[in-house]
Amino acid sequence: MLRTTPMFHAVAGQVHTLSIPFRMGAFDLGGRMTVIRLPDGGLWVHSPVAMTPELRAAVDALGPVRFLVAPNLMHHLKVGEWAAAYPEAKVLAPAGLRRKRPDLRIDVELESGPPVEGIEQVAVRGMPMLDEFVFFHRPSKTVLLTDMSFNIHRSGSWLTRMYLKLNGAWQRLSPTVITKMVIKDRPAVRASLDQVLAWDIQRVLVCHGEVMEQGAAEALREAFQRLAK
Repeated sequence: MLRTTPMFHAVAGQVHTLSIPFRMGAFDLGGRMTVIRLPDGGLWVHSPVAMTPELRAAVDALGPVRFLVAPNLMHHLKVGEWAAAYPEAKVLAPAGLRRKRPDLRIDVELESGPPVEGIEQVAVRGMPMLDEFVFFHRPSKTVLLTDMSFNIHRSGSWLTRMYLKLNGAWQRLSPTVITKMVIKDRPAVRASLDQVLAWDIQRVLVCHGEVMEQGAAEALREAFQRLAK
């Protein structure tokens, strides 16, 4: 089988993304891994996707992998193979992932605070089934979301398009009803999201959908209002 070299897209200076096809059941959501080159040249890898020899070579060309990040309790399936390939890299994950994945090496619980220069984080409280951490790369003013909101503008699945349209989430940054359903403590969610909105945001990267470059701060504010209202 002919394999193509994975294509990273430099969205801002030291921030590189890789978009891949991804389906969850009948839903065509797309996926994204983000790699940030740190001031020391090492790499911080957010939500790693399935590893191939070609992808590993492309990542190695960017620099040495220092951190592997499972940003919530859903985006962890491929972290183990990356941890095995890069045993010197630290695996960062929510504390709750230890119970869900006792087989997975976790070196640093995200609750202990960000150990990485230039990257800030907020734990979204009140959604224990998701337990998501939102990250902010301060040098590029870039927010990284995982499942808090999607920004899908194209899909080959009519079911995906219909579902997102019914949710008011088609072709705009927005959460879906499934995300809203896992909220257990709405005031805690609002307080967490207010911390995110206090950042000086210029760009939003989502794991599912398009990168948002224009009007990102206001779009994120509106999306979070729909999530926690």
